[in-house]
Amino acid sequence: MKPKTIPEFHSALSPGDRAICDALRIVIDNGLPGAESKVWHGHPVWFLDGNPFVGYSKLKDCIRLMFWSGADFDEPDLKPGTGKFKDASIRYADVKEVNERDLRRWLTKGLNIQWDYKRIYKRKGLLERLV
Repeated sequence: MKPKTIPEFHSALSPGDRAICDALRIVIDNGLPGAESKVWHGHPVWFLDGNPFVGYSKLKDCIRLMFWSGADFDEPDLKPGTGKFKDASIRYADVKEVNERDLRRWLTKGLNIQWDYKRIYKRKGLLERLV
């Protein structure tokens, strides 16, 4: 059964994966105080004005942190997605790999670099820059 809340998502994880997600959530919540956070498509996602901004998911051997507009952050640790979208992500296998300073910097960059995923279907797949 898919989790309906972020605490439910975390509670279903192994202790190591839960530690990673707990660390990520603290920094994200502090860095995006006005954001809406919820489980969306099975994993935690933070939204700004209805637009997906950042989220994380459980992969087979790690936790993947993804920024929807991260490909434009010019950050070597964030690997761009392979499709036509502007996402980029980083994978964590241990909580010690989470660098809070990097994460705070990426959150700040994301506030200044956002693509409009909220209206992507309305525009038939065309992305427009918000900020």
